[in-house]
Amino acid sequence: MAITTALFETQYFPPVQYFSLLIQADEVMIEAKEHYQKRSYRNRCHLAGPNGPIRLSVPLLRGKNEQMPISEVQVAYRRPWYGEHWHSIRTAYGKAPFFEFYAEELRPLLYARPARLFDLNTELLRKLMELLQIDRPLHFTENYSAAGESGVIDCREAAHPKHPARAFRAAAYPQVFEDRHGFLPNLSILDLLFCTGPQAALLLQQFAEQNPLV
Repeated sequence: MAITTALFETQYFPPVQYFSLLIQADEVMIEAKEHYQKRSYRNRCHLAGPNGPIRLSVPLLRGKNEQMPISEVQVAYRRPWYGEHWHSIRTAYGKAPFFEFYAEELRPLLYARPARLFDLNTELLRKLMELLQIDRPLHFTENYSAAGESGVIDCREAAHPKHPARAFRAAAYPQVFEDRHGFLPNLSILDLLFCTGPQAALLLQQFAEQNPLV
């Protein structure tokens, strides 16, 4: 049987859609040679907070990031944003059923202060895959190709803030503030993980069946 390899861009606490596609591949490849793109999930994520959606953005060092390979883009630490992000995550999910179960698995990765955005995202992705029981080889591109690589399914830009739920079908699951705002679809994978715990892996499989890779 042929091995299915899928190509994704790096993302910060990616949305549920990203993982529903990722689990369908036998091998996962991360784009490491593209140039950074603004207004994407590469350095932001969306949560559900007590007052509605929360957008978190990782600040980057000033400069022409759009002209730099994504693997070279550096994170700014002029202020302790990682503490602010964790405070927002705790505000959003501190009362979620499985927050305490997973929190200390993730918190140290934010406080590690890696110099590069790509390294931060990669470590978070590895840990999230572990927590979601997704055992897949992780590879990185060595060259950039707008058309992608032959035999590789191109999932870059499949999940994007400009179309957060476009063409993504997924059943609702319990959310912390659903009684206030209704169900908010395709948030960061943190939402699914903290709200459903071990069931998150099973739900991703269901979402994958509704959203086939090919």
